[in-house]
Formats: sequence, C-alpha cells, structure tokens
Amino acid sequence: REFIDALEQLEEEKHIEKGVLLEAIESALLAAYRRNYSTTGNINVDNVRVDIDSETGDISVLSRLEVVEEVMDENREISLDDAREIDARYEIGDAIEFAVTPEDFGRIAAQTAKQVVVQRIREAERSKVYDDFKNRLYEIVTGVVHRKSGATLFVDLGHTEAILPPREQVPGERFEVNDRLKAYIMDVKHSLKGPQIYLSRSHPGLVKKLFELEVPELTDGTVEIKGIAREAGSRTKIAVYSHDENVDPVGACVGNRGTRVQNIVDELFGEKIDIIVWDEDPAVLISNVLKPAEVEGVYINYVSEKEKMATAVVPEQQLSLAIGREGQNVRLAARVSGWKIDIKSKSQLEDSGFDFDEYEDQDGQAVDMLIDEDVPADAPLDPEAAEVENDVDAEA
Repeated sequence: REFIDALEQLEEEKHIEKGVLLEAIESALLAAYRRNYSTTGNINVDNVRVDIDSETGDISVLSRLEVVEEVMDENREISLDDAREIDARYEIGDAIEFAVTPEDFGRIAAQTAKQVVVQRIREAERSKVYDDFKNRLYEIVTGVVHRKSGATLFVDLGHTEAILPPREQVPGERFEVNDRLKAYIMDVKHSLKGPQIYLSRSHPGLVKKLFELEVPELTDGTVEIKGIAREAGSRTKIAVYSHDENVDPVGACVGNRGTRVQNIVDELFGEKIDIIVWDEDPAVLISNVLKPAEVEGVYINYVSEKEKMATAVVPEQQLSLAIGREGQNVRLAARVSGWKIDIKSKSQLEDSGFDFDEYEDQDGQAVDMLIDEDVPADAPLDPEAAEVENDVDAEA
C-alpha cells in the first residue's frame, strides 16, 4: 500500500497520473522478467504479463495458456480436461492465467519501479517546462548568463537553461557570466535532452515587448503599435496609433520627460528609437516615417497589397538625410510603413521625365493621387492630418 500511496502523492505534486505510472511500471517489469527469467522452467516468457493491483500494490506475473482439444505446445496451451479440473466451465478457446511470480522478483520489481518513476518524473518536468515556455513564446524573459560556449550564451531562467545564439545577439553588446539580461523568446523545441529555448536580443519583437512593459496605454489597448522595423544596435522605427483622440500615442510612449522610452533605450544600450504616428493615409504615413527629413510631397502608385510603391519628394539639401547613412532611414521607413519608397528631389523628378500631369495640385502644392481603379482619384485628403515624430538618441 505504501507503494500506491507514493504514486498518489506523485500524482498530486507532479501531476503525473497514477494510471500512467502503473502502466509504465508494468511494461518495465515485464521487460525485466523476460530478460532475467527467459531460461527458467518451461514458461514461455513471451506469453506472460505483469499485473499491479491499483489498490494494494501487489505485483503478479501471470502466464497465459489457451484451452485446446489436443496440446501441441505445453508452454502456450492446456488441454480441455486439465482446464476443467480447475473449473468445469472452461471451453475450447478460453484462456487461463497462472501466477508464475518468482520468489526473488520483489527485489527486481523495486529497482525497476524506482527507475521508471524517476524517468517519468524527469519527463514530466521537461514536458511542463516545454509547455510553460511554449505558452510564453514571443514574450520577454529575464535571466542570468550561466555559461558561454564560444559566442553562444547559455542563460539561466530559473528552472531551465535557454540559448542565445550568436546570430540573435546584437553587434556591440557584450555579456559576461553572471550578467543579467532581458531577451525575447523566439522558439521552443523538443530535444533528447529536454526542451530547448532559443532567445533573441536582435528581434524587433524585443523592442515591441519592452514598450508594452513600460507603457500601460499599450497594455490596455488605448495605444496600438501598428508597425516596427529594427536594425539591432543602431536604430528602430516604431509607428503607433491612438484609439482615443484624447491620448497622444507618441507622448504615451515617450513618457513624462522621456522616462519611458529612456528605460528602453538603456536596456538596448543606447539604440536610437524613432516614434512616429501611424496614419491610414499613406501619404501622411510616408511623410511621418521619413522624419527627420522634411517631405515636400508624396506620389503614390498603388499596384497591389503586395506591391505598394511611392515616390517621396524632399529638398535637394535633405536627400542624404532622408536616405540616411547607407540607406538606413529609407530602409526602415519602408519596412515600418509597408511601402516601397523612392526618394527624389523635385529637380531629379523633372530630369527623369516624371509625369506630373498625372497628379493633381491643390493650393499650389503637390497632392498624392492613387493610381488605381479601385481608389477614386478625387478621394479627399484630411488637411488636418498631423505629423508627429519623436527621435530619442541616447548613449549607453
């Protein structure tokens, strides 16, 4: 009974069903019996089973014989006459089970049961870790660098160890053993050694989740992150939108005196963060995402949802600012907005033979016109559309 009590305690503490453990132990005991008693007597070890009483814990090894008219194999069969000496109700085709439990089987049973229980506990713990972190996929965890193997970092998360591979690290960041860090759960996989949890410090999702930790308006849904693009270690552009006209989405993300965004910049060791307002009007959106450059006009050629192209006109002297160092500004702008953006000055457009007649003018200024049959050319633009941008440039 102590054995059953122990299994029931495991069921309560480790959430491993008693029935599952009993089945596993019976299978292991059967294998142990066949391995240790295959040459004992005239018992066919392939024709036996192990039974554990779920109430008392008593263990029995049972040999099964089939009732036949004429016995051809004594290890598998029993005659009808012999069977009816045991019970007169037996008929041809019935099966009889005899207890063949060896006297010393208790010692083997105890060792085997212990091994099975330990293995099942380990499997259950691994399964729990896997399920826990699978449910936390794409979230942030805090851990301590436990050890290093080459450029790979192994991070202690408390109950398990996670992997931060070199390709998911940020150029310029250096972590040593015992350093604490925040990372993004990128993937969780099964392996022979248990669950493998892969982390990232370079994924755009890390920045998004850091904002969600710092900005309550994002958590309650008042403010929404509509787009994010990142070149880890250098710059991130994030487009935000407010569902409440009384809440400034950029101000909410920046915080009082910039405290909220500064906490994120510090966590990212000085990575620059541009916070811009998302707008459903693509012209306004593209003007916003190209900040800090001043955009004079946006000409849109909407081909399809998969191919959205636009030309942004900026002053000649701001071409390099709009494009950014090695094209970074326009590259991030394209990613965060979802539009392929071509940067030109007005003189460059004129020299290229750009057909300005396809676009309307309003009050002497260039206004976008959607070149698409599904979108009317005279669709009104919102003259009150706001352009708000916040560029935080902090050093670690």
